[in-house]
Amino acid sequence: MPRDQPALRVVPLAAPLTTVPETLDLDALFRRYSSYVAAVAHRLLGRDEEVDDTVQEVFLAAVKGLRHIRDPGAVKGWLARITVRTARHRLERRRLRRLLGLDDPVSYESVADAAATAEQRATIARVYRVLDSLPPSQRIAWTLRYIEGEPLEQVAALSRCSLATAKRRIAAAAETLAEVFADE
Repeated sequence: MPRDQPALRVVPLAAPLTTVPETLDLDALFRRYSSYVAAVAHRLLGRDEEVDDTVQEVFLAAVKGLRHIRDPGAVKGWLARITVRTARHRLERRRLRRLLGLDDPVSYESVADAAATAEQRATIARVYRVLDSLPPSQRIAWTLRYIEGEPLEQVAALSRCSLATAKRRIAAAAETLAEVFADE
């Protein structure tokens, strides 16, 4: 898929906090960052039906750690790390369900932007089906790098691994995708 024609739905990133509130209000953070968390979760998971539950899980986890946040400017990155961790758990459970034959088939047509062509929608659906076959750590690293557009250092930080490990995971996922798409 050419990089100059994005076919994935892109949600504008939340504006950074510009002032330091006396206390970080969970309700205000939810209003400000829930769409960002939902967008990241949607691209990592690829399934609409899991996004709302993931957003709730992320903000429930945030309740526990909110009092430890000292820099309001770090909130977005902190929520992204929680989102990645939550998505990883969901992907691991999904993988287990698939191995046990309990996972329902899914359509990935909704991952594509409404303006995407039929060919782009089909390609994106195929990419997500291949991503389903990958270990969660590879899927997350590749998605963060090539769908979210995160720099390698941020992929490593969000994945809570070394830069070298992040590079290996991305390369392994890219190799699998290249093999699948080699005939095109």
